[in-house]
Amino acid sequence: MKPRVLVTRHVYPAAISILQEHCVVDYQDTYDVMDAERLQRRLQHAHGVVCQLTDPLTAAVIQAAPHLKVISQIAVGHDNIDLAAAAARGIVVTNTPGVLTEATADLTFALLLAVARRLPAAEQFLRAGEWKRWDVDLLCGADVAGRTLGLVGFGRIGQAVARRAKGFGMRILFSSRSDGNAAVANELGAMQVPLEMLLKQSDFVSLHVPLRAETRHLIGVEQLCQMKRSAFLINTARGPVVDEAALVAALEENLIAGAGLDVFEHEPQVHPGLLALPNVVLLPHVGSAVTSVRALMCALAASDCAAVLTGERPKHPVAAPGRS
Repeated sequence: MKPRVLVTRHVYPAAISILQEHCVVDYQDTYDVMDAERLQRRLQHAHGVVCQLTDPLTAAVIQAAPHLKVISQIAVGHDNIDLAAAAARGIVVTNTPGVLTEATADLTFALLLAVARRLPAAEQFLRAGEWKRWDVDLLCGADVAGRTLGLVGFGRIGQAVARRAKGFGMRILFSSRSDGNAAVANELGAMQVPLEMLLKQSDFVSLHVPLRAETRHLIGVEQLCQMKRSAFLINTARGPVVDEAALVAALEENLIAGAGLDVFEHEPQVHPGLLALPNVVLLPHVGSAVTSVRALMCALAASDCAAVLTGERPKHPVAAPGRS
């Protein structure tokens, strides 16, 4: 008998085709999000699940799925999945790293440029019919070329952003828990420094760390106060890495110059203070929103799910807590 796989929400069609070769697919072709109670019911007979960041794969949900062998996430992040509960049951968890690196790095730099050069404000100004003449100080923004970029995290995406920054002649600083990036850092002319030094010296601080207990509110009141008043914060990592209330206060009090955010602490809710500020560029978590990338993410998750259920090794397993 073929294993049964739940696909929780709408995906690109190739993923369903991949799964149907080996599995019976329970496909929820909808954009609606299942709550934990409904997810438990749908997983009662499932051997695998292809899920998204919106799906609460909590300990209770996992414990209520007696046949579950694999959880395949269509994303790099996996903080919606209780990895310890999955590991205790011997359930394999997979994600989709690598394929969204360049798209997310592009988006990061687009946000950086947009907030520095006030591009959304300029477009709104034009569309509102307010552009009557050229003025010497009309919508002037901040320099990017030659400025200092501080990367908090220096993994795949952080390094890809550094490559883009090098093309702008930027001085590149990074902070990282790992010392294994020496060759890449040397290639890019990037310097590893403590986080406090990075915050004090950078004109742009860009976040590229996963969401873990130790990175939740990594950027809070203390860190924002260490930044230059002329500096900008860019976040395309995970929303809870930043204390959003502290960020709003810092922006309102002009402790920093602005922010570019693609992720938020309580998605899809956005802090109303952020919505009211003119010096913030806000995007609805579109870092990897390139058609080819999203389609490949869906296909990779489906392939890894099918691999586990047919006795093969997945290409992108997520390490269980306490393992490397």
